[in-house]
Amino acid sequence: MSKPGEAGLKALADYLAQDMRVCNQVIVARMQSPVALIPQLAAHLVAAGGKRLRPLLTLAAARLCGYDNQDGKQRHVEIAACVEFIHTATLLHDDVVDESQLRRGLASANAIFGNKASVLVGDFLFARAFQILTADASLDVMAILSAASATLAEGEVMQMTTQNDLSTSVDQYLQVIYGKTAALFAAACEAGAVIGESSPEWREALRVYGANLGMAFQLVDDALDYAADQAVLGKEVGDDFREGKVTLPVLAAYEAGSEEDRVFWRRVIEESEQQPEDLDAALDRIARTDAIGVTLRKAEEYAAKAREALALFPECEIRSLLIETASYSASRER
Repeated sequence: MSKPGEAGLKALADYLAQDMRVCNQVIVARMQSPVALIPQLAAHLVAAGGKRLRPLLTLAAARLCGYDNQDGKQRHVEIAACVEFIHTATLLHDDVVDESQLRRGLASANAIFGNKASVLVGDFLFARAFQILTADASLDVMAILSAASATLAEGEVMQMTTQNDLSTSVDQYLQVIYGKTAALFAAACEAGAVIGESSPEWREALRVYGANLGMAFQLVDDALDYAADQAVLGKEVGDDFREGKVTLPVLAAYEAGSEEDRVFWRRVIEESEQQPEDLDAALDRIARTDAIGVTLRKAEEYAAKAREALALFPECEIRSLLIETASYSASRER
């Protein structure tokens, strides 16, 4: 039985099903290339599925702001596809950097096609995204999504610099997850508001909604790395631990733990000296210190801020569905 948030996300996808069908068609069409490896790798990504949450947010924000595409241009669909390309390009690059072997329960693209192909096809998808933006010809939308692309890269570099460093503060960690995740959620929503020709107040409210939704989403993602069922999660549990990533579950467990616990965390995270049994030992310490609870409560704080940001909008079905989606972001299991 699905949780209310999950039901809300499904209802949002159902509400926007026609827009999303067209968006998926645009994604497939724009992935075509005479260079055979590009559509092959792209087809692997499409087959892997995924929530398509970011393009859904662009479509939803545009519709919430009254966009009806009566001119036949369907700008919301094109920009939603652009958002998905930016997201997918970063996933391809991140999986190479992290040496990930699984993505959404399937072998990652780099595991099948190799690192070079994954990096280069990621570059291709970024280029396609900016071709779409150029054709759309809105300087506002271009500014929003190009700035988000730069912030995504900064977030990943910041994460690399905090890796293996337990002196990282919670504020620094929150900065990292804003950069690597929440910035694109914010941009996806704000771009939709621009397409819907919203007021500056509505545009800002949707940017705030997306930013807080993205923060909640990434916090839960970091919790799931220590708390999920791998078969449900669709990627290897403990990846963050093995890579020495400093996330809130680790920071909370380190802060609340004994000196013996801290010696353990310094060895496995800072010194990267890990034994096969250390993941179980880490999970035990995280459970004893309620580090997952700390992380999920922080996620719910951000989800609440996301819901509050929608108070500006008149009551309607899509507003209700976006509120439910915020709840989903803090309660999901994968």
